[in-house]
Amino acid sequence: MTSPGRFRELFGTAPDAVVHAPGRVNLIGEHIDYAGFPVLPMAIDRGIALRVGFRADGRVRLINEREEFGEREFAIAPSIPPYPNGDWGNYPKAAVQGLVEAGYGLAGFDAVVDSDLPPAAGLSSSSALVVATALAALTASRDRRGAGPPPEPLTLAALLARAEQYAGARGGGMDQAAILAGREAHAMHIRFDPLRVAHIRVPPAWAFVVAHSLATAEKSGAARETYNARRAQVERALELDREGREVPAALRPRLRHVVSEAERVGHAVAALRSDDVDTFGRLMLASHESLRDAFEVSTPALDALVRASTTAGAVGARLTGAGLGGCVLALVPALDIAGFIERLHAAFYGPRGLSPTGSHLFAVRPASGATVVRG
Repeated sequence: MTSPGRFRELFGTAPDAVVHAPGRVNLIGEHIDYAGFPVLPMAIDRGIALRVGFRADGRVRLINEREEFGEREFAIAPSIPPYPNGDWGNYPKAAVQGLVEAGYGLAGFDAVVDSDLPPAAGLSSSSALVVATALAALTASRDRRGAGPPPEPLTLAALLARAEQYAGARGGGMDQAAILAGREAHAMHIRFDPLRVAHIRVPPAWAFVVAHSLATAEKSGAARETYNARRAQVERALELDREGREVPAALRPRLRHVVSEAERVGHAVAALRSDDVDTFGRLMLASHESLRDAFEVSTPALDALVRASTTAGAVGARLTGAGLGGCVLALVPALDIAGFIERLHAAFYGPRGLSPTGSHLFAVRPASGATVVRG
């Protein structure tokens, strides 16, 4: 991650604060948070870091350490026009716009953005950036404007879930809640309306490995329309079902996935609490099958990775995130992490010419939620 010296090199002063927002993996419960059903994610030990310097004016300037993203600058205002579709700068704008609309008087700031999360991989790098930007803005405002304390984590999570729709994808509230309310060594059973979180300890013998399909899923770009279409289909199917009306044949698989996935979350919570790793693994595989066949958001590469993961020794595996690219999450015995990674690399990545030291395959641990360190 970026050093304080790097911030001084770019902005000429030492940073005033460091904000860290973790990514998340969803253990089970995909494409159902926006329908109000519970989910089971965990924050992970990778994320986005902002080294922040407070400004006296109302501007936000961000320099992204990834060369392909570069620099963005905009003014804090009641209505902030978005960048073109798919631009990474829309996520910081979403955070600031959401806070302004909620009545927060914000001060400007400079920030260096760094990350060890692969972008557009289903690990919630976009929501992590939204959360980190919001915390940076709130921290700068307390310093420059004497603003009060930031909202409670779940209050802020609900606010930012709505705010992130500024970037174009009509997501639910899972990501922001997981990022803000994470707890080390625990997964989170997140329920909605009202938003609430129960932390469940992950047994130490369980481990999770992320495997990238080598295709991105830009929720702010090309994949957005498919994502939004799926949400609209789910909402329509649930509405018809609740009213006792016939659900059209084209929507029945979507309804079948949502209902069955919600049931799997309940069973997965019970399996996690009772350290039943085999049941949890079977539920992950059933989730992937439903996302592939009924919800149609998997890809041939994701399917191949799930098969390769189970052959390499995973107890269970499934796509994690919205799908349409991104990553698979594999559940493996903690004592076999290194062996599993070696076998999966040999089976899937080696034939595709990738080095074993790349960033496409790595273990993750359940981690704490977003933090702000002053000075």
